[in-house]
Order: sequence, then structure tokens, then C-alpha cells
Amino acid sequence: MLSTDPEGVTRFRARRRRIAEGDPDVRLGDLRHLSTEVRRSIVRMIDRAQLGHIGGDLSVTDILVTLFGGVLDVDPENPRKPDRDRFILSKGHCAAALYATLAHSGFFPTPELDTFMAPLSPLNGHPNRRKVPGVETNTGPLGHGFPVGVGCALASRLSGSAYRTFVVLGDGELQEGSNWEAAMTAAHYSLGSLTAIVDRNRLQQGAGTEETKRLEPLADKWASFGWEVRDVDGHDHAQLLSALSPSTTGQPVAVVAHTIKGKGVSFIEDRVEWHHKVPDAAQVHAALEELSR
Repeated sequence: MLSTDPEGVTRFRARRRRIAEGDPDVRLGDLRHLSTEVRRSIVRMIDRAQLGHIGGDLSVTDILVTLFGGVLDVDPENPRKPDRDRFILSKGHCAAALYATLAHSGFFPTPELDTFMAPLSPLNGHPNRRKVPGVETNTGPLGHGFPVGVGCALASRLSGSAYRTFVVLGDGELQEGSNWEAAMTAAHYSLGSLTAIVDRNRLQQGAGTEETKRLEPLADKWASFGWEVRDVDGHDHAQLLSALSPSTTGQPVAVVAHTIKGKGVSFIEDRVEWHHKVPDAAQVHAALEELSR
């Protein structure tokens, strides 16, 4: 198991205080800066490993940064505290984005990111709860993480705990029927402590989601299953902060976060081939330059 980074914890706590107490410009500036740092880390990680899922990593970054930067009740010094909020990345193939966010939040030292996908590295291609602090459950096979999240929310109720559970899903992942069984169960039990966030970038491996198996009208689908639905720009930190607030109806919350696959790097944005394509040296340089502006 990787160890906490004390200096990173200090920065994490200072950032959380600024985001909780600061004026809106300070809050959003902090989150935007962190998103840029995470995106730069992702590009470097995938370059070193020559493996990864850069398009989905870049699309989900702002969601993860908003969660860890301003929403989740978690402590990198005590990542298993019983009353912590639970976070599950159901689209586990986008592990690079999660690892970078965790490292920049102090859960482990950022130099560990250099080992991404190296032999015997804890930072495998899919998250492992036994090796990486801040990882709640192992994910990778699509359609598995969300049902676990429903179980976490049920456990919260049964134990009388107030913690919340958040699950990030890929939109292509919603073609797995297990997700809709989980959605039906969560609504049946009125699990208001559960929030599902869909990274709605409209692309999956090989094609667009609507070409592969049509998802629209997606917000209406969630509503018809009994969920409180919030439709937002998944790259707007202010909208995300608002959308990730607690349920107002007692029902579980579905946040449909409209994103751009490859967000932040113009030649990667909204291009299906970058689902797991690896940039060459010139493209890495160009991407890091663009992310520095």
C-alpha cells in the first residue's frame, strides 16, 4: 500500500479551506488550477507507460477534481476512516485520472505517478484498493462499480451513518444492464445519499455511443427510474459543485455531466481514436504546451 504524502496533505487541507470559505473566484481558480495540473500529469503518465486511456482520462478530470477538491468528506491521512464518503470510479480504465487526482490530493507522493503501469507498480491499469489509498473498490469490468456503490449507500443506511456515496460512470458503460438494475434498486430504496455522475462525452471504444447503442434521452431515462436528475456542463466547476450537493427529494441523484473526450488538448478533443491511442513525443510536447497556457 502506498503511503500518504505529508506535504500533499497540507496542500490538500489548505485548498479545501480556501474552496469552502473563499469567494467564488478563489474557489473556481483553485479547481481550475488543480484540473490543469492533473491533466498535465495524465499526459506524462501515459507517455511514460506508452499505455492508457487518455481521452476518457481528460474528459473525467474536472469531475474528479471537483469531487476531491470541494465535495468529498475524505482524509488522505486516514483514507479508511469509517465515516468517510465513499467514491467509486466505475469506469476503472480511466485510472490515470484517478491516480493523478489522488496524488495531487496528498494520498500518496506525486513522484509515484512515474511508475504508472510499470511492472509490479501499485498504479496498475485499473484501480486496486489493496495497493492505492483512496481507492474504495477494484474496478475495470464495466457495470460492476455502480452496483457496489448502491451497496455502500445501503450499508450507510443500515449502519446509521451519514456518509455519502458517489459513483462516476462512463456513458458507454451504461449499455451494461447491471447499471440499470442498480439504478432501479437505488430508487426503490430511496437512497438519497447516493449520487451517480455520468461522464457524458458521447464516445466509447470504436464509435459514438449513439451509433453503438442509443442512450438518449438519457436524463429522461434516469428520471423514469425515479432519480433526481441534474444536467450540467461537466467542465464547469461551479455547475459541478452545485450539482454534487445533497439530494433535495430523498431520492438518489443522477448528474449527467456533458463533457468532451480529450478535453484540454485540441488535437485529442472529441476524436474517437484517442480512446486508448498513445501520443508520440511531438504530440506530448504540444499537449503540455497547450496545457500551460
